[in-house]
Amino acid sequence: MEVRKLNPAVGAEIVDLDINNITETEFGCLVEAWDSHGGLLFRDQRLSNDALVDFAARFGELEAAPVMENGRTPVPGYPEIYVVSNVLGTDGKPIGSLGAGEAVWHTDMSYLENPPDASMLYALEVPPTGGDTWLAGMSAAYEGLPDQLKVEIRGKRIKHDGTFNSGGFKRAGVEVREDPRESIGAYHPIVCAHPRTGQPALYLGRRRLAYVEGLELAASEALLDQLWAHATKPEYVFSHSWRVGDLLMWDNRATLHRRDPFDADARRIMHRTQIKGATAPLAA
Repeated sequence: MEVRKLNPAVGAEIVDLDINNITETEFGCLVEAWDSHGGLLFRDQRLSNDALVDFAARFGELEAAPVMENGRTPVPGYPEIYVVSNVLGTDGKPIGSLGAGEAVWHTDMSYLENPPDASMLYALEVPPTGGDTWLAGMSAAYEGLPDQLKVEIRGKRIKHDGTFNSGGFKRAGVEVREDPRESIGAYHPIVCAHPRTGQPALYLGRRRLAYVEGLELAASEALLDQLWAHATKPEYVFSHSWRVGDLLMWDNRATLHRRDPFDADARRIMHRTQIKGATAPLAA
């Protein structure tokens, strides 16, 4: 097994490892690599639904997948698997969520008091072009902040809005409030400590309707604009072009991610699992 860096700031490819056959020693190395790099890529995997769930569960207790945008529950018999897809079923309705459009930079479900620790995405069908997934390393982004900005955000919290998902779709049953101070969501520290390594990292969630606690709205917007412009600089970002059989996992406490749009007539089917948060995000 080889750990090959994808970018100095985020991500590593795990080479020559079959997820179906991992020893305890190899798994220990995976956890170390995950903590060090924030995201792990495994190519050329052949995973059944059982194998995907079993692998994800080695990292922690799994979240039950939410009801998808089509109103359906996830994969029958596998409540932990969420389908990310633009494909239409025989009834003319999407078999999954998020369609073919862009998914903006975000951290999964950060609007919860106790967001998931990690997410995994496994490729079953991919379009010929587009649909790339991007990761941004938030530990490196924090380290690269100007000292004055580090001082400015010390001890501050962001309200993470839960009105819209990363594809821009409004969540069911949620009222849209254009003032972020009035929208639903949870407050989390801007700089969080990784629960195992203690490494500080920016924890930004998503930009839309975010709010920095205690500031006037204009001051909050200006500060958030600065942080987002910095955190998504090219030097902190890795772009992954998918192949069938790829599995990409990322640490929600240490990364942001986004997706490029792709041709809506092309097919893309991904299965996602999420590991529950062991603790609420803790201030560094």
